[in-house]
Amino acid sequence: MDVSVIPIGNSKGIRLSKTILEKYNITDKVELILEKGFIILKSKAEPRQGWEAAFKKMSENGDDKLLIEDVFEDENLEEWN
Repeated sequence: MDVSVIPIGNSKGIRLSKTILEKYNITDKVELILEKGFIILKSKAEPRQGWEAAFKKMSENGDDKLLIEDVFEDENLEEWN
């Protein structure tokens, strides 16, 4: 795929299409890897970013209860031994 290098202020850059951004989950940042004559862009998206704080808040609010019991009344655990 050929892309044009375009002026951006005093620098230059490339534009990535919406399709590429979505396909490779590129949001705010990319990791730039320079390797053996290649420039590699790698998504820096962190899909679970903020989950730890959200889970802590759920626990503090008592919102972290099971929606379905771990063991059902008619479940026979002996057959798994």
